[in-house]
Amino acid sequence: MSDEESLRDYLFKLTMQQQWEKVAKKYEEDASSHTLKLTKLEDTAFHIAISSYNPDCSNAPHESFTHKMYNLMNDTKSLCKVLNLPTTRGDTPLHLAAAVGWESLCTLIASEDPKLIQIRNANGETPLFIAAHHGNLDTFVSLHGIYNEAKDKADESLCRRKDGNTVLHSAISGEYFKLAYFILEHYKNLLNYFNVDGETPLHVLARKPNLFKSSSQLGSYESIIYQFVFVDVLKKQPKLKSTQINGSSEDEFPENYKTCVSIFHLLWNPIYRSINAGLLRSEKKKSIPSDVEDQPYEEHGVPIYESFLAGCSRSKEKNAGSTDQTKGAEAKSKDYGSYPPNYTTCILIFKFATKVILTVLGVGFLKIRKIHEKKVRHCHAMQIMDKMIEFEPSYKYDSNGQRPAHPSEASSSIPDMPPIAEESQTTESNIAVKDSTPLLVAAKMGIPEMVEKILDAVPVAIQDQDSEGKNVLMVAAENRQTYVFDFLLQRKLPEYVFHHFDNEGNSILHLAAKLGEKQPWRIPGAALQMQWEIKWYKHVKGCVPAVCYSHHNAKGETPRKIFSQTHENLVKSGNEWLVKTSESCSVVAALIATVAFATSATVPGGLDQSHGYPILRDSRAFDIFSIASLIALCLSITALVFFLAIITSRFEERDFKRDLPRKLLMGLSCLFLGIVAMLLSFCAGHTFILREKLRIAALPIYAVAMIPVMLFAMGQLPLYFDLLWAAYVKVPLRSYKVFLH
Repeated sequence: MSDEESLRDYLFKLTMQQQWEKVAKKYEEDASSHTLKLTKLEDTAFHIAISSYNPDCSNAPHESFTHKMYNLMNDTKSLCKVLNLPTTRGDTPLHLAAAVGWESLCTLIASEDPKLIQIRNANGETPLFIAAHHGNLDTFVSLHGIYNEAKDKADESLCRRKDGNTVLHSAISGEYFKLAYFILEHYKNLLNYFNVDGETPLHVLARKPNLFKSSSQLGSYESIIYQFVFVDVLKKQPKLKSTQINGSSEDEFPENYKTCVSIFHLLWNPIYRSINAGLLRSEKKKSIPSDVEDQPYEEHGVPIYESFLAGCSRSKEKNAGSTDQTKGAEAKSKDYGSYPPNYTTCILIFKFATKVILTVLGVGFLKIRKIHEKKVRHCHAMQIMDKMIEFEPSYKYDSNGQRPAHPSEASSSIPDMPPIAEESQTTESNIAVKDSTPLLVAAKMGIPEMVEKILDAVPVAIQDQDSEGKNVLMVAAENRQTYVFDFLLQRKLPEYVFHHFDNEGNSILHLAAKLGEKQPWRIPGAALQMQWEIKWYKHVKGCVPAVCYSHHNAKGETPRKIFSQTHENLVKSGNEWLVKTSESCSVVAALIATVAFATSATVPGGLDQSHGYPILRDSRAFDIFSIASLIALCLSITALVFFLAIITSRFEERDFKRDLPRKLLMGLSCLFLGIVAMLLSFCAGHTFILREKLRIAALPIYAVAMIPVMLFAMGQLPLYFDLLWAAYVKVPLRSYKVFLH
C-alpha cells in the first residue's frame, strides 16, 4: 500500500472509533491528512468529526480536539480549502455543523469567511436553511447575524432550496415555533413564497390540526390542569452581543452551577417583574411592549386570568386605528393604564404561585408535563398564526413563482424562475394543492381558529374555491368538520354561499351525503358510525335552502340517492355488528332468565302447612330475596325481547338513526340491571343457610363472588356509554385521529 492509502486507512479507523485525540495528533504530524478524503461520500476527518457531534451529550474532548484540528489547518494554510470542500452531496463543514447544531463551530467557520453561508448543497440548501430545517435556533440566529451584520435587510435568497421550500416552511413543519417567530421578525416576505406543491407556510400550518386546542379532546381533569398551566409567550430574539457569539460565560459553568442559576432565576424573576410592572404601571401614558417575557394579559397565553379580570374594565386597542402599523406588527404594545399597579403585582404573584404549585406537583407526574407541552404547542401555534396573518393583511393568494438561486449564482436577489419539480414536471395534484387556499385547507383539517382569524382579517376570503369549485362551507360539510361548519353558520354568511355548486353540480347537501374517510367520527362500531352519518346529514339538511333537497347534480343524482349509494357497505357492516352483539347478549339474558325463574319459584325455609304462607316471610332478607328475584326475571326477559327484536329487524337506513341504537341501549340496560338483581337475590337467599355468627363474615365472600359479573359489566360499559353518548349528542364530533400528525 502507498503512503496515502495507508494514511487513509489509519484515519478512517480512528474516525470510526471516534478517537479524536489521535486524529488531532496525526493532523499535527502530517499536513497531507487535512484534505484527505476517507469515505465514499468524500468526507475528510474534519467532516466526520463535525457530523459525529451530539449536542445532547457531554462533548468536551470531542469539541476540544475538533477545534485543535481547525487551528492546525489554519496554521498550515489548508483551512480555506477544507472549508470549501464539499462532499458528494454538496455539504461543506459549515453545512454539517449547522445540521448537528454546533453553534460555536458554525460561528467560528462563518466568521472566517461569511461567503461560506452562500454555498448550496445538492438540494440547493444553504447552511442557514440546514440550521432551520433541523430546528437549531441558536445556530440559525448566529449565521443570520454574521451574514447580515453589515446589511439593513436580510438576504432571503439564502432561505430557500431547490423545491421552493423556505426556512419558514421547515420551521413550521418541524414545529419549531421559537425559530419560526424569529424568521417572521426578519424574513417577512417568506410568507408569500410557494413551494413546488403550491403551498405557502400558512398552508403548512393549516395542515397541522394537532397544533390547535380545537383538535384536543380533553377530559374534565385535563381541562382543569390545562387552564392552570402557565405558558410563556414567544418574544423577539435580542440581537447577539459579542459575548454571545463567542460563547456565554454562563454556558461554561458545570451542570450543577447551571441548575442553581436556573433556580435563582425562577425565584427572582417573578418578584423583579412584579416590582418593575408596578413601577411601569404607575406611569401614565406608557405601555409594556410585547417582547417582555411574561405578559399576564396575553390573549392565548394565560386564559386563567380572564375570569379574575372579568369585573375590570379592560380596553383593547384595535389595529385598524393604529397609526404605526409596521412597528405595531413587530413590537405590539398593550396599554395597562386602566389597571392599578397593585392589580399587576397581584396577578404576577398569583401566576408565580401557580407555576410553583404545578412544578411541585408535576415532579414525577408525567400527565401534567404532557398537558403543559400540549398547551405550549397550542399557544405558540396560535401566536405564529396570528403573526403570519397580521404581517399579510392583504392575504395574497397569487404565487410569485420564485425559487432559490443556484450555487453558481452569487447574486443576492431571488430569480423569477417558477419552482418546477425536476425542471419540467408539474402534476395535477400540485396544481390542485396550489388552488386550495389556507382557508380551505384549515376548513378541511378542522381548525376553526384559523378559519376565524382569516375571515376576520379578509372577509372576502369567503369566496375562495378549490380546483373542484368547492367553497369553504362545502369543504367543511364534506369532511365532517362540525366545529368549522357550525362556526361558519354562526357568522351569518351571504345567501349565495349556500346556493353554490361545485364543478360537478353538487350542492352542500350532496357533499354531506357522501361517506367520508374511514371512521370519520369519534365513536366505534359500524352501527354507531351509521347513526352519526344520518345525524350529520340531517344537521346539514336543516341548514341549507330547501332547493338543495331535490337538486340533481351533473350525473342526475339527488343527495338522498348519493347517501344510499355511498353508505351501502356501512349499513351492511352495521347489520353484522348488531346481530353478533345481540346474539351474544341474548345468550346471557336467557341464562339469567332461567336462573331467575328457578330462584323465584323456590321459597327459602318452606311454607307453613297450616296457612300456606312462607315461614320466613317476616325476615327482611326474605323480602329482598323475593323482590330481587322477581326483578331479575322481568329484566332478563325484557332484555331478551329487545335483543330478539334487533335480530329480526329489517335493518333499513332510517332504522339506524333511532330505532336500532335505542333497542340495543334498552337491552343492555335491562341486562345489566338483571345481573345486579340476580346477584342480590342470591346473596339474600344465601344468608338463610349461614349461622348467625357467620353472616357478617360472609359479606367479603359475596363481594368476591360479584367480581366475574363486574368484569363482564366493565367489558360492556364502553359500548353502553358510547350508545348513551350517541343518543345524547345532537351533532356528532369529528375525529382527528384519521389525520397523520
